[in-house]
Formats: sequence, structure tokens, C-alpha cells
Amino acid sequence: MAAHVFDLPSFQAACPALASSDPTALSSTFTTATVIMTKYDGCLLNGDALQLALNLMTGHLTQITAQLAAGQTSVAPLTGAAEGSVSLSMQPPPTTNGWQYWLSSTPYGVQLWGLLLVKSAGGLMVGGSLERASFRQAGGGFIGGRCF
Repeated sequence: MAAHVFDLPSFQAACPALASSDPTALSSTFTTATVIMTKYDGCLLNGDALQLALNLMTGHLTQITAQLAAGQTSVAPLTGAAEGSVSLSMQPPPTTNGWQYWLSSTPYGVQLWGLLLVKSAGGLMVGGSLERASFRQAGGGFIGGRCF
């Protein structure tokens, strides 16, 4: 299995708004990203897709750190504001769990969420016969195969 390491040019291509960030801090954040997501190629997420996912997770974590340093603790977008008697309206993102809510707090997290949805579409089957992991084609044969 190939292990992915921090690559500054590929990170800068994936997260151009963070391109001027400190490379040492980014490398440390990339290590944190490999704790959340594996750095080794897997069945569904590997090669360039895994490198992009790790870069987006690094960008997401870096952006969250910057938001917290600026005092922004809410991820809900502002939908309305008033000044007279100070009124704010916020709409939480359309999510179904904490993972999605956390990812929706930055543009990089939303991109990562989309990538993970695309790469995991269809799921993964372990064990059983190939008939259960396949689709029937015309004539009764099966289309399918193994991922590993």
C-alpha cells in the first residue's frame, strides 16, 4: 500500500486561498488529517483521489483553525441582520449528522464531502457470492467484480 505524504504544490493547487500559509504548520495539519482519514491507499479512495481528499481535509482543518482564531464559532450562514435592536437570523446547513455539519463549516469541507459521496457511491461488499455484489445483465448473467 502506498502511503501519501504532504506535497505542498498539490495542496496549493487544491486549496489556492491557503497557498501562502506556513508550510510547517500545513505539514503538521496534514499529519492530523491522516489521523482522521488514512494515508494509505484503500479500495474506494486511493491514488490522486486520496491525495486530494487529504489536501482538502488539511485545508478544512486549517480554515477551521483560522475561523476560531478570528472568533468565529458558528458555522451557520447569516441569512439576515438588523442594526436597530440587534437581530441576527442564521440558517444551519442542511445536514443529517454531526460529520456533515462539521464538513459544511468550510468550502474545503464541502468539497471533501462531495468527493467522499462520489467515491463511496455503491458501497463495498465483503464476503458472500459475487452475485450479491453484481447486477444482472440481459440473459441472466452477472456484471460485477471484486474491489480487492
